[in-house]
Amino acid sequence: MSNSKNKWLIPLAFTNIYVIWGITFLAISFGLKGFPPFILSGLRFLVAGILMIGYLLSKGEKANSLINWKKNAITGILILTGGTGLVAWGEQYVTASEAAISIATGPFWFIAIDKKNWKYYFSDKFIPIGLVIGFVGLIMFLKGSVNSNAHTLADGNLRITAFVVLGLSSIAWVLGSLYSKKNPASQSTFMNIAQQLIVAGLASFLIAFFRKEWTGFSVSTVPLSAWFGVLFLIFFGSIVAYLSYIWLLSVKPAALVSTHTYINPIVTVIAGWIVAHQSINGGQLYGLFVILLGVLLTNVTKYFRLSKRAKVKIRRVRRFLNRTGRPYQPI
Repeated sequence: MSNSKNKWLIPLAFTNIYVIWGITFLAISFGLKGFPPFILSGLRFLVAGILMIGYLLSKGEKANSLINWKKNAITGILILTGGTGLVAWGEQYVTASEAAISIATGPFWFIAIDKKNWKYYFSDKFIPIGLVIGFVGLIMFLKGSVNSNAHTLADGNLRITAFVVLGLSSIAWVLGSLYSKKNPASQSTFMNIAQQLIVAGLASFLIAFFRKEWTGFSVSTVPLSAWFGVLFLIFFGSIVAYLSYIWLLSVKPAALVSTHTYINPIVTVIAGWIVAHQSINGGQLYGLFVILLGVLLTNVTKYFRLSKRAKVKIRRVRRFLNRTGRPYQPI
């Protein structure tokens, strides 16, 4: 893959995980109107995986390596079944915005667990500073949207749910992401994702079986809004955005990719405002600017380095042209 193509794909991939996954939190809440959480997760993953692998097999790509299936199974179960599945379970008891802020600790878990890159993360002071500022901005942004009246719960279930979503979901997602980055399967990115989705879907259905979610469930009672939510989750959340995420992990540091957890809640609240007529107050707008500042700081050193390299190359070209007597003409 050429460098020029990478430059075009990277901002597109970041846009996908920033925007699509933000809307995904809202789509999950719609899907839960007709599906239990792990049936919902299993359906979106398995259908997306079957569609992808069917297309790849028709093009002649092989999927007969047990080692690759094993690697992708670990990644899929951790990221998708563990990470996203627990989010779906949590959204039974918290709002989409609350779920989004609950997993916003992702970048901190990335830095804490990714010991191999500690030297890189902490040698650049802007990265940890940017992560902290981003999290503070996130708290400011969602301060007005997180409230205890969104769901009526008894016996402290909201606290337990928040713990599960915040802790287990974020940690499972980070572990799966780091495993994927350090143990890549020897196949195309498309085939790896197809296998991850299939295994995650089967695992989610198995969990649904043990949780007795199938008992009393009937497809005929699922409302149209839930089906729209599932379709969005299959084609955009599980294929387009997840493909972008796994690819970004192969070309960018994990902590930088994880900054999507700061942008997703913004998109979630904005989407909720447009679709569900939820209000956005002035305090959230201030939080938005703080979040964007944090995300900018995590990338600022990289941009300065690129700019510095470009200037060095221009000076070298100028010196070469001066020696040869040719005029310098910038493109």
